[in-house]
Amino acid sequence: MESIMEEKMKLLKEKLGELADLHAASAVLEWDQLVNMPEGAAADRGEQIATIEKIKHLKSTSDELGQLLDDLTEYAKQLDPDADDARLVKVAKRNFDKQTKVPTEYVTEFARESTVAQSIWEKAKGTSDFAMFQPNLERLVELRREYADFFKPWDHVYDPLLDDFEPGMKTNEVQEIFNTLRPKQVKLIKAIREKEKVDRSFLFLDYPEKKQWDFGEEVITKFGYDWKHGRQDKSAHPFTTSFGINDVRITTRVKENYLPTAMFGTFHECGHALYEMGIAQNLNRSPLADGASMAVHESQSRMWENLIGRSMQFWNYFYPRLQEIFPSQLGNVSLEKFYRGINAVEPSLIRVEADEATYNLHIMLRMELEIALMEGSLEVKDAPNAWNQKFEEYLGILPPNDAEGILQDVHWSFGGFGYFPTYALGNLVSAQLWEKMSEEIKDIEGKIENAEFDVILAWLRENVHVHGAKYEPQELIRKITGSKITPEPFVKYLNSKFGEIYGL
Repeated sequence: MESIMEEKMKLLKEKLGELADLHAASAVLEWDQLVNMPEGAAADRGEQIATIEKIKHLKSTSDELGQLLDDLTEYAKQLDPDADDARLVKVAKRNFDKQTKVPTEYVTEFARESTVAQSIWEKAKGTSDFAMFQPNLERLVELRREYADFFKPWDHVYDPLLDDFEPGMKTNEVQEIFNTLRPKQVKLIKAIREKEKVDRSFLFLDYPEKKQWDFGEEVITKFGYDWKHGRQDKSAHPFTTSFGINDVRITTRVKENYLPTAMFGTFHECGHALYEMGIAQNLNRSPLADGASMAVHESQSRMWENLIGRSMQFWNYFYPRLQEIFPSQLGNVSLEKFYRGINAVEPSLIRVEADEATYNLHIMLRMELEIALMEGSLEVKDAPNAWNQKFEEYLGILPPNDAEGILQDVHWSFGGFGYFPTYALGNLVSAQLWEKMSEEIKDIEGKIENAEFDVILAWLRENVHVHGAKYEPQELIRKITGSKITPEPFVKYLNSKFGEIYGL
């Protein structure tokens, strides 16, 4: 009996491997679109990606795959619940059940519309013209509402969208976490506002692109980024993509008159890539060769960007090197002044450049707008005004144009509604993991000060990366830290760090 089941398991892995290959082929086309493709090719690229997504969807919802999963579900119950095969069946069955609710025609249409929308968004952002992008966004909102309807009955229209990025989490769970977090962050920001502003004018000098690029690559090489299995390119919005765990690529963008953009963008994307590169090799070409969720993914990028990359220990090691590269810009700026400058708390327009204390407010604002768009209480044509009003209410500043307002992020152009909350959740998870790691790694500050990142990476590999998508996010975080996602460690981290910087 077992040998028959083993044969079926082998067949399942073959079928899932084919789906993984199709997913990778689609990802290569998307990467090329955002890095190399001429703008006139968008419609053709939309058709190409739509064709692959159609084939993928037909294969992933076939009766044969469904029967195979039904047969193996009983068999998997006899295995150790944490065994790779047991988890593979569980995750594959979950994916199958979700995908069979969505018609192939919808998948094809959505792939086509979102591919074209990304190119239009890029042009609209470049000219700060929301009206140019509005019809595309209206269509994508319509399509995402339609998508949510495939999963009725739900507690909230936003649940199916959130679940795509954060498996198992509900809208009300996230709202509850944010409602606990918001007043604590607002209180901290208010206390900081009463203090003297930190000087960060030296960050806005002329920093040649090539030197910025080279420094970023130097740092992430120390972090452990494997250039034999990755590369870095330029894109309008930094991102990481994986074509399998042996080819994980990152992109960044450079501002020659603002040093932090490329620097912290590169650290951030490297954190994502290290996660993908650390997934167990035996999970490759399967649904388990992915992050547990976007919040867990963001915990990795935000950890390398902020908890490590914005720490005093990190700059004790790297600042002399940065001064050597930019002597006229930073030669007379002390380490203390530089550290305070890169950690200055000041409400800003751009989410990816926001400081740690205000960043989550950018996310809460976006989630509220997404929910309103999905509920139908906000129309797309009114979204720029709603954005600006909320921005002023949350951060006390008014965006001067659409490029620095509603058009700043790529996510809505690819239909990624439900993605944004995972950034803030990722911040919380990063602090939870850091607490646990600090207990288990002796003198973690000393390791950072000596750029001994291999010890930190090894801990993350063993506890987080290696599992891939075997566990749902809440399950994984509880397994590692003993608690579900909670704001307390992050609030404690913020109060401690900024209390020291601002003398609170």
